[in-house]
Amino acid sequence: MPKKPKKRVSRREYTTADVKMLRAHSKARTPVVKIAKQMKRTEGSLRQKAIKLGIGLGHQR
Repeated sequence: MPKKPKKRVSRREYTTADVKMLRAHSKARTPVVKIAKQMKRTEGSLRQKAIKLGIGLGHQR
């Protein structure tokens, strides 16, 4: 049986609007799950970006 080709990971850069939205959600203490669904990004991606920006998300407060 032939192997299926692996799905390529498509990475999207964070725009300034994305960063503003992430900062606003951080201030409003929105759960990471809701932010992830709204921004169509993974929780891990959002957490990593928050760490780089020096803002708190979820349990890191």
